[in-house]
Amino acid sequence: MANQFPIADGGEGTLEAAVAAGYEERLNAVVGPVLAPVGAAWAIRKSGDGAVTAVIETAQASGLADMEPTPDNALRAHSYGCGQLIAAALDAGATEIVLGLGGSAMTDGGSGALRALG
Repeated sequence: MANQFPIADGGEGTLEAAVAAGYEERLNAVVGPVLAPVGAAWAIRKSGDGAVTAVIETAQASGLADMEPTPDNALRAHSYGCGQLIAAALDAGATEIVLGLGGSAMTDGGSGALRALG
């Protein structure tokens, strides 16, 4: 049987590929792209050398699927929930964070994520 290696392009499916590669899935309630709460998954894995890597798919917290595509929503969609996931990963001991950006609805240039991180 040939080896199989899960891969993704950084958008939807990135988290599933990480879990298939042995990462542990976690779930957090975060603020979605237009202020409605959403459940957002992320993943974490500790390597043999002690490094702890987290994988965050921004589409989980600030995804296009979490909002209606209107001009008003396009102007106000933010990354705060993504910052909340980054904070959760850091709190869990992550020393490296892989951030998948595809499928996101963030139009704030990351300022919301920075606010969430303090």
